[in-house]
Amino acid sequence: MSATKTDFQYADTAEPHISRTKEIINKYPEIKKLMGRNPNTFLYTLGIVILQIVIAWFLADKQWWMALVMAYCIGAFANHALFVLMHEFTHNMVFKNRIANLWGGILCDIPNGFPTSVSFRKYHLKHHAFQGHYDIDADLPSKWEAKLIGSNFIGKSIWLAFFPVFTALRPPRLKEIKFASKWIYVNIIALIAFDVAVYYFLGPIALLYFAFSFVFSIGFHPLGARWIQEHFLVAPPQETYSYYGILNKVSFNVGYHNEHHDFSYVPWNNLPKIRAIAPEYYDTLVYHTSWTKLLFQWIFDKELSLFSRILRKDRGGIKVSGNSEKDFFTGMKDKENLQAAS
Repeated sequence: MSATKTDFQYADTAEPHISRTKEIINKYPEIKKLMGRNPNTFLYTLGIVILQIVIAWFLADKQWWMALVMAYCIGAFANHALFVLMHEFTHNMVFKNRIANLWGGILCDIPNGFPTSVSFRKYHLKHHAFQGHYDIDADLPSKWEAKLIGSNFIGKSIWLAFFPVFTALRPPRLKEIKFASKWIYVNIIALIAFDVAVYYFLGPIALLYFAFSFVFSIGFHPLGARWIQEHFLVAPPQETYSYYGILNKVSFNVGYHNEHHDFSYVPWNNLPKIRAIAPEYYDTLVYHTSWTKLLFQWIFDKELSLFSRILRKDRGGIKVSGNSEKDFFTGMKDKENLQAAS
């Protein structure tokens, strides 16, 4: 494995999750019982969406700074939780019907003010199937992005504050993936219709609250450190990291990221059970216990930059299709796991 200060780290090995999944299943076959769907996720989604709408209604006639404060203290956590639940719909772990999961993801999108659900679904499933492949994995920063930001605290702070903007600029790099689809347009139309309704019935401050909540939920906020936690190399060559801190309680266990990549068919409520069953596989890995601490480490540690990621070129002969679900299951190449989840 080699690295330079102006480039990513490159690995000749396959991503680590498939082999570890097979090893754990062979040793602990009872983990298969954790796989499946959790329909209660929809109820949590509906409850949080309603909560956000009620808060927006409360703020409708208030000053703009109140929307800012409420978004940082409450809205960020609510929208972040909805991003996690959107992730559950993306993996079809709520309903059996794919269309129902698509609509569920769009419901999660409502308080964001911006359409993200369908595009996230398209690119996230390929992230699982092609982890570390620059031309396919949208989770990887673009090279121009990494060079522009550098490793100083100002650049990295700006990057985190405008994280949604930078991720929105990555799809043109992924030329093998077709962005447009009818569901992308459905998502856009649904969000525009909701935003117009909010502006008409509640006014601009309510809409501003949703926008602030969206930005803080994945930006310059302790919650934003989640995006650093998952794959940035704080302890190379390990390329995936979990978080076992208290904020998992309000984030539907999204911190259990190694567990999720190893067992992508296990819903959020069962992820901690994987670690409990097979602690020797997870407690021996480097993990985080504080997103706030990681936020400051990211900003001030000059050894960390957007180049602190692992890339690989060998796809194992797998080709990209226009079907994210097909690519996901093909990329996993774990028949035993797939059969258990079906």
